[in-house]
Amino acid sequence: MAHPVEEGDAPSFRPLWILMPYLWPANRGLRLRVFVSLLCMMLGIAATAWFPLLMGQVTDQLSVKPVSALAIGATLALVGAYVVARIMMQAFGQLRDGIFAKVLYHAMRQVAVQTFGHIHTLSLRFHLERKTGGLSRVIDRGVKGIDSLLSFALFSIFPTIFQLLLFSIIMVVKLDWTIALVTLVMVVLYTWFTFAITRWRVAFRRDMNQSDTDANTKAVDSLLNFETVKYFGNEKHETIRFDKSMEKYSTASIQSQISLSVLNTGQATIMALGMGAVMMLTALGIKDGRFTVGDFVMANAILMQLYQPLNLLGTVYREITQSLVDMDAMFRLLRRPQEVKDKPGAKPLAVSGGAIIFDNVVFAYDPERIVLKGVSFTVPAGKTVAVVGPSGAGKSTISRILYRFYDIQSGSVTIDGQDIRDVTQESLRATIGIVPQDTVLFNDTVKYNIAYGRIGASEAQIKDAARLAQIDKFITLLPQGYDSMVGERGLKLSGGEKQRVAIARTILKNPPILMLDEATSALDTGTEREIQGALQQVSQGRTTLVIAHRLSTVIDADEILVLDHGQIIERGRHGELLAMGGHYASMWNKQREAAAAREKLKEVEADPDVVPGVARAT
Repeated sequence: MAHPVEEGDAPSFRPLWILMPYLWPANRGLRLRVFVSLLCMMLGIAATAWFPLLMGQVTDQLSVKPVSALAIGATLALVGAYVVARIMMQAFGQLRDGIFAKVLYHAMRQVAVQTFGHIHTLSLRFHLERKTGGLSRVIDRGVKGIDSLLSFALFSIFPTIFQLLLFSIIMVVKLDWTIALVTLVMVVLYTWFTFAITRWRVAFRRDMNQSDTDANTKAVDSLLNFETVKYFGNEKHETIRFDKSMEKYSTASIQSQISLSVLNTGQATIMALGMGAVMMLTALGIKDGRFTVGDFVMANAILMQLYQPLNLLGTVYREITQSLVDMDAMFRLLRRPQEVKDKPGAKPLAVSGGAIIFDNVVFAYDPERIVLKGVSFTVPAGKTVAVVGPSGAGKSTISRILYRFYDIQSGSVTIDGQDIRDVTQESLRATIGIVPQDTVLFNDTVKYNIAYGRIGASEAQIKDAARLAQIDKFITLLPQGYDSMVGERGLKLSGGEKQRVAIARTILKNPPILMLDEATSALDTGTEREIQGALQQVSQGRTTLVIAHRLSTVIDADEILVLDHGQIIERGRHGELLAMGGHYASMWNKQREAAAAREKLKEVEADPDVVPGVARAT
């Protein structure tokens, strides 16, 4: 999130130094553009300084009586030069912007892409804690901050400083030092007042940004969970929450607008007094014969040339300050360290059979709460091992550790004898295919979501995977077939259809290791049986680790592990565990009783005359 700028704080210029390498890229063509754009900036400043001199000379030529032919010719030449100076002022400015645009947008793209890529490398912990709306806002503001900073700092602040130096020299040479001093005092006073008021206004801008981020986060969160909103009839509640955030934003905006009025009034007053003092001194000089009318016009033109950039000074300072804050927030995100990193010199995982071994694994999300307490088990190559147990036992944690979303505290996890901490994460995750409990799809086509299992797969391979996942017939019945959109998070599809898409893309990935993480627990019994058939077909010949809640889905596993409070309390095949009469047998009996009760309830719903447990009279 953006770092708040407290009232009176000076902005950190660290983001500017971080940005510099992006503005001087290795590409020679882009470097040439930087050089040419700076040259155009200097020529534009020179034309701006030349303009008041020409106005003064034209005025003096027209003041000569009588006007000779030579004077008329000189005047026309000066008018022509005046026109050229005006054109050059604009032309060099536009040329500068046009030439530098490629450098600017290259830098913006590089920073945005690097930040986006870095976010994807951050740990699962970061992504579970983040707020999507606020995070996207940080990146968006940071990228826009680069544009604002370069536009204002490089092409507003620096030119204004150079202009002030040139105009001061001109005033000392053409007029006298007192007029130059008055101009400098006016500029200094104007700048001090602008900065003081603007820094006061930063607090309001900070509140605006925080309220804007809060409103955006609430809006995104509410829209992503629109079904939950409708389930509980809380549309009004969500609207009120959003309105409260917008109310804070409106209040801060009003305060910001009022302070802007104070700023503009003070600036106008200082500028008017300064211009009045310079014009009075110049007029007295004309009366004394030291200056000409052209000098009066020149002095006025110089002040008018300074007025425009000075008038924008408050905006420029505020934008630069805010840009530095926004960029710093983005660069801090870019500097956020990866919790899980590849070791230096890590090699790709070499899979021969896909045997998995958890050896005395201890893991905790929080040091005060240990989730896995010395868990050890083996999944032989090509075999299926299931992990069952109550909610909170640590079942899904095992899948996250195998994917190396987190690093364990002690013990080891190996695949074919290779510790997963010693191999690259990319090769590890390429080896494992997962069908999760909650399949979240991209808001794209069915084809895109299946093809996500192997980017670049051919259409024939995609359709073959869909056929093996038993979803091809359903897809062909859709209006646009494989090109049908699935909606936000796949909400246009049912739970079973989404699971089949997940199975299809796992088939397309063709991994040697398969992980089923509660893949059917959210489905009805009929759909579960259909999906289970597809999963059994997919798992053939693969090392398979099943995380399950419903025991009926794992009765064919080569070994079943019963996990409770982070420890394996029972292990064996289905029949063996039932014969033991322990925890697994108790879970099995409870689930069978619950299933039987559901079947009886269905009978009653189908025929109200049927009384459970009583035979019908014939």
